[in-house]
Amino acid sequence: MLISQVVGPRRSEIVEAPDPIPTPSQVVIDVLTCGVCTSDRTPWREHGTPEKPVRLGHETVGRISAVGDPAGRWQVGEVVTGLGGDGFATRVALDADSILRVPAGFAPQHVIGEPLADLEEALSRSRIRPGDRVAVVGLGFMGLGLVQLAATRLPGLLVAVDPNPAARARALALGAHEAYHPDDLPGEFVSSSGRREQRMDVVVEATGVTAALRTTSSLVRPYGTVCIVGYHHAGDAPMDMELWYKGATIVNGFSPERPRTVRAMREGLAMIADGRFSYLPLITHTFALEDVDRAYELMEERPADFVKGVVVFS
Repeated sequence: MLISQVVGPRRSEIVEAPDPIPTPSQVVIDVLTCGVCTSDRTPWREHGTPEKPVRLGHETVGRISAVGDPAGRWQVGEVVTGLGGDGFATRVALDADSILRVPAGFAPQHVIGEPLADLEEALSRSRIRPGDRVAVVGLGFMGLGLVQLAATRLPGLLVAVDPNPAARARALALGAHEAYHPDDLPGEFVSSSGRREQRMDVVVEATGVTAALRTTSSLVRPYGTVCIVGYHHAGDAPMDMELWYKGATIVNGFSPERPRTVRAMREGLAMIADGRFSYLPLITHTFALEDVDRAYELMEERPADFVKGVVVFS
């Protein structure tokens, strides 16, 4: 098989490797597509040597080519998506308990399970109720996905926040009622006006940028909920004590338990099947395996027409 691996900062190469052999608890898939995730950007930028390469990619869809347990529930030829690494390869082994069949009739890049599972898990724990005032801070791929999913919860107001005007326009097209630059938020959204409470019942943060946590905390009402979805890998983040004095509930959007993530993935795939969620407006760029580095570069550049890239295998 072929696999792309990082052999130096911002530099990948494709090498030949032995085909994976599934254990009794695994299947092997011929990869059809693998999403390019922001969480892998740091290892791509900073890690990897020829002697100790780093293999990335964890958002796969593929066709089963081998099963470890011939008597199990999986059959060669089924198209599945699931949880697992080393996805920038023509073949990969995945745990049989961490994959699901994809809905029929969709392109492989439109049924990737892992990121949708993360989004659905975060929102399910945020407990948005019909009529709630909801804000999503950060409108990259994850934030725009959250806007789309939050809209299905029937909020009374859905506000999108990002400095990027193209991202704000996309959020409005995906169901947000209002969209703002963080510096232009209405005063009643970020402080008590002494009249009827106008701050948010639920605020979902999807920036991964520590400075944006202050915007997030300013938007939530007393006893409201803040859900942190963004990846904050830059070390310690200061806590805004205003959240403490507001009595806000802080929810960690990440799930460390695979069975729970698989349940969220199953719900996400059901939403794709019945039209409540679509990757179509979110996946804007496709790449060949040899162009993985360009995919990460475009993620950093974030031109107006970019939301998310995927590697597609012929």
